[in-house]
Amino acid sequence: MLGGGGLVAANVYASATEEGGTDPAQTLSTPAGTIDCPDVGTKLTNVPEGAKEDVAKELALLDQQIADAYQRLMNAGQAIEQDAAFADNSIMNPLKEKRAATIERIAIAVDRQGDRPEGLDALAACTLRAPESSAPAGEESDGAQNTGDAGQGGQQGGDDQNAGNGQNAGNGQNGNGGQAGNGPVAEDYVDIKSVQPNVSEPAVRKGGSRGTFATSCGVNENGLFNSDNVIVAPGVSNGAHHFHDYIGNQSNTAFASDEDLANAETSCVDQSDKSTYYWPVLRLQNGKQEQDADKPGGGIEGNAGEIVRAKEVTLNFVGNPQSKVTEMPRLLRIITGDAKAFVNGPANANASWSCTGFEDRQLKDKYPLCPKGSDVVRTFKFQSCWDGQNIDSANHRAHVAFAAADGSCGNGFKAIPQLVQRIVYDVDAPSLQDGGKTTPLFAVDSFPEQLHKPVTDHGDFINVFDEKLMGEMVDCINAGRTCGVGAGDGGDGGQEEPTQAPTTPPADNGGGNGGGKGDDQTEPPATQDPTTEAPQTDQPGDGKDDGGKDDDGKDDGGKNDDGQADGGKGGAGNGDAGNAGTGQDDEPTGATTVAPKVSGQPDAGNDAGDDQAEVIGTPAQTQPPTSDTDSLTGGARAQAVGGDLAETGTSLWPAAGGAILLIAGFVVLMRTRRHAR
Repeated sequence: MLGGGGLVAANVYASATEEGGTDPAQTLSTPAGTIDCPDVGTKLTNVPEGAKEDVAKELALLDQQIADAYQRLMNAGQAIEQDAAFADNSIMNPLKEKRAATIERIAIAVDRQGDRPEGLDALAACTLRAPESSAPAGEESDGAQNTGDAGQGGQQGGDDQNAGNGQNAGNGQNGNGGQAGNGPVAEDYVDIKSVQPNVSEPAVRKGGSRGTFATSCGVNENGLFNSDNVIVAPGVSNGAHHFHDYIGNQSNTAFASDEDLANAETSCVDQSDKSTYYWPVLRLQNGKQEQDADKPGGGIEGNAGEIVRAKEVTLNFVGNPQSKVTEMPRLLRIITGDAKAFVNGPANANASWSCTGFEDRQLKDKYPLCPKGSDVVRTFKFQSCWDGQNIDSANHRAHVAFAAADGSCGNGFKAIPQLVQRIVYDVDAPSLQDGGKTTPLFAVDSFPEQLHKPVTDHGDFINVFDEKLMGEMVDCINAGRTCGVGAGDGGDGGQEEPTQAPTTPPADNGGGNGGGKGDDQTEPPATQDPTTEAPQTDQPGDGKDDGGKDDDGKDDGGKNDDGQADGGKGGAGNGDAGNAGTGQDDEPTGATTVAPKVSGQPDAGNDAGDDQAEVIGTPAQTQPPTSDTDSLTGGARAQAVGGDLAETGTSLWPAAGGAILLIAGFVVLMRTRRHAR
C-alpha cells in the first residue's frame, strides 16, 4: 500500500515503573526497537490524475526516510543506552523534519491540480516503539506497547502481532532476533496442529457463479527478483524495500509502462496471460549470502538469508456466491494484504498461512510449524468487487473491495473473478528452542521496521489477460465449469472439463480399468458410431507396467500412454485388452487365433504381455487351450474362445467340410467292396 508507516503507538522506551526503578520490559536495551509513523498514503483517497506521479514519488521517499532512520536506530544501541535522549535528538526529530518537508510537497502537488488536502501536517511525527522483553521460546511476552496503545490502528493489548519481537534468536541480539537482528522471533510461530479449523465458505445461491478458471505461470524458474513495486512506487527504484518473487509478466520493474507490460514476455503456459503476479520472497535465516546481501531491499534493510524457491504455485480465478461475475478491466491493479500491518494494525491484513493437509486452519499473524511430511502454504484471496470505473486508486484500495460475508458486493460495486493464489514451500519447522540454529527460521521479506511479521504478508496483481481470454474466463466461471491451463489435479493440458457426460460412452477396446475390474462384455461393438469427442493420436507406449495410472498420476481406466486400453500394462504402441473383469496378465482361455496386427490398433483378447513380440503382418498363431474351458461345449465354449458364434463359425466351417469329405469317401469305399463280392 502507499507509504509512510503506521499509526502512532505509545512512546515507551526508557520508561520508569511506579516504584521509581526502571522496568526492564519497558527499556530499549538494544537498538532493535521499531519506528512507528502515521501512514500518509491512506489519507490520500482523492489525488487528481495530474498529481499522481509526483505524489507516488514523495510517498516512496517517506518510506525511504523511515528505512534510513531505522538503520541509524540499529547502529545506535550503545549511544541510546548511555543517553535516553539520543534517539529523539539524533533520529526521531530529524525524521520528523524530513517528513514534514515531504508532506508539504505532497500537499502542494495536489493543490496544483485540485483541492489542497487537510490535516496532513499532523502526520509528520513518528514514535519509537520499544522491543518487548526477551522470553523463552514459545512464550509470549507482555511488551510495553501492549499497554496504552489500545485503539491505535488495531494495536491493542494482547494483540498477537505485538507479541514476541524481543526473543533472542541466537545471534547475540537481545531484541528482535533473526539473522539481521530485526526478526523473526519464536513467538511468530505456532504449531498448526494446535489451531482449530476456522475456514468457512458462503453457500453458492441460485444465480451465483461457481466455476473455476486456472492459469499456470511457473514458480519463478527464471529467477526474476527485485525490490521495486510498479504499483505502489512507479518510477522509483527499491520502492518496496524488500525483494519480490515474480511470475507471469517478465517486465516487472518500477519503470515498466502499461505498454511495456502489454508487450512483455510471460512465463505463463497460456501466452494470452501476460498478467504480473508478485509477492515478498520467503527466506531461511541460515546465514547464506544471497545476491542482494549488500544491496537496498536486501541485506542493507535487514532482509537476509537464503531465498526459498516455491515448490508449487497455483493461480485460480473463482466466481461469486451471489451473482455472475463481470470481466476485469485490462491493467486493473490489486494489492491484497498490508505490507505495514505490524504498525498499521491488522485491518487490511489478508494473507493466510497454513500447512498441506491442514488447510482448513488458516493463520494471519503467525507462521505455521508444519509436521514432518507437510509443506508450508501461503494463500492470498484477492478483492473480488470492483467500482466499475477505475483500474487503480490513490491508495490502491478504494477501487476494489472484498465481498461481504455472504459474498455480495456493496456500494454499487460489481463482482469480478476472484484471484486465489496458493504458494507451497518445502521448508522444515524451525528449531525455536535454539533460535533457529539447528533448523533455520523462515520469514517473508518486509519493510525493515516491520520486523518480518507474518501479518505483513501481501500479494500484488496486474491484469494483463488478453481480452478474449478474459471473456472466456468469465463465461467459464458463470457457466459453472472448470477451465484453463492446469485446471484440476495435475492439469488437463489446457482443455476444459466437460460439464456433462457424452451421450454415447466411448469404447475402451476391451481394456480392464487399471484396477482389474473390466467391463468388456458391456462395451459397444466396434462398429458403433463414434462420439463427438476429438480422436486421440496413437503414441508409442513405454512397455512398462503403469499400474492403471497415466502420466499425471490419475487412474486412467486401464489405458496406457497411447490412449488405448492396456489391461493394466503399457504396450509397445498397442493397447492390450487383458481379460474381462481382471485387467491382469492371465493367459486367455481356449485356443485363440491371433489375427495379423495393424499398427496402432488394440489386439483385443490377447495376453497383455505379448505386445513387444508381435509384428505387423505376422501369420495367425494358435494358442493352446487351458483347463478353464475344457469342460465348456457348443456355443458356450465358442463364446469363451472366439467371443461370439459368428467369429467361431469362421474357424469351424473348414473342419466341417473335411468331415463331410471323409464320410463321402467312406461311403464310396463300402460300395466298392459290395460290388467286388
